[in-house]
Amino acid sequence: MSDYRIEQDSLGEMQVPTEALYGAQTARALANFPVSGMPLPRPLLRALGLLKKHAAETNQQLGLLEAETADAIIRAAGEVIAGQLDEHFPVDIFQTGSGTSSNMNANEVIANRAARLLGQPLGSKAVHPNDQVNQGQSSNDVFPSAIHIACAEQLHKELLPALEQLLQQLVEKAEEFKEILKIGRTHLQDATPVKLGQVFSGYARQVELAHERLAVNSSGLYELPLGGTAVGTGINTHPQFAATTIAAIARETCLPFREASNHFEAQGAKDALVATSSSLKGCAISLFKIANDIRFLASGPRCGIGELVLPTVQPGSSIMPGKINPVMIESLLQVCAQVAGNDATVALCGLSGNFELNVMMPVMAHNTLQSIELLSRAIRNFDEKCLAGLQADEKRCSELLEQSLALVTALVPEIGYDRAAELAKQAHKTGRTLRELALEDGVAAEVLDRLLDPASMTEPKA
Repeated sequence: MSDYRIEQDSLGEMQVPTEALYGAQTARALANFPVSGMPLPRPLLRALGLLKKHAAETNQQLGLLEAETADAIIRAAGEVIAGQLDEHFPVDIFQTGSGTSSNMNANEVIANRAARLLGQPLGSKAVHPNDQVNQGQSSNDVFPSAIHIACAEQLHKELLPALEQLLQQLVEKAEEFKEILKIGRTHLQDATPVKLGQVFSGYARQVELAHERLAVNSSGLYELPLGGTAVGTGINTHPQFAATTIAAIARETCLPFREASNHFEAQGAKDALVATSSSLKGCAISLFKIANDIRFLASGPRCGIGELVLPTVQPGSSIMPGKINPVMIESLLQVCAQVAGNDATVALCGLSGNFELNVMMPVMAHNTLQSIELLSRAIRNFDEKCLAGLQADEKRCSELLEQSLALVTALVPEIGYDRAAELAKQAHKTGRTLRELALEDGVAAEVLDRLLDPASMTEPKA
């Protein structure tokens, strides 16, 4: 038997591997785009399957597709949704900017699989990829709709729950550390005292706000361009097609998808995706600050700050025995850097909404979905293998607090800024304590006991 069969598209004949479910257009795309070796991510394939499944259901309901053909398409699309046909989706991310090659890849795979379910040979077009699987659709409304569905699903299944879990862990750490006093730091220099629990409450609020911003700024993903077909006018689609299909997708995914209120905006621009990616970058920036703080506070074990103690997860050096590094934090920091880079790409792609269509959608989809996936995994790893076992070194916190000259700030209301500054300089120069110098300067002992109590410095006084 030959290793190839011959199929034909509008440009002519193409060789297609005998058992491949895709057809001539996909084979042509494989020849044209041997770029990265990266195919569409799984969530996007699932989304394409959802669209094709419910499009066939709708077209059957509207009397545009025979029941037997519709049923075969629905069954084939269900296999795409379940990930059973992923090997038949080889088209590279760096392809035609509309995603047409991948939409046709889906059409051909589903058409050929449906034909086989009906007892017809591959390549027979017993189920037609354009006329039936793609009925009432265009790559220009299907592909951006699939991107929105995939990103919204991954946010709700993976990233938002991961952030919620991280938030809970930080809230618990804030409670665990609520009575531990430590020195505060601004400009990387000693500042007034703070409770370690207060510091972690700030981290918790950062994560809470990152979650809120993501939820709000990604809400534009719920508007789907489906129904606009080629340029937003809806040519060659039934007036009820989009709303009916989208309602079915919303029911299956349990997400509030709806037809775009303006199809020209939905296809000419990718602003909802840009906003989502920007919020992913914002989330990464918040996580970077939190993780980096913890990394520095845990520096040591003897010659760094050492106020926090990280759990040991693996040896840190191939040459220095016993060295332990903040590897879980470093992993998260690298993910945050990647997400920031991904967003730069998405922003640049967002500039390419030329007239009625953005033509850089596949890489926008890839980068946004990668950011969601990387953040979700790295957050869970950081939470489970670092934050959960994080401990405070209370003795070290106390030692550093006692050494700080910033406690002199509490004397300002009593002796004034200039006099307090002079005491701090003398203490630093002579190595003597602030208390000793303040007593010599005439400040009463009972006043010093009250003012130099670190705990009293961690909240406002009347």
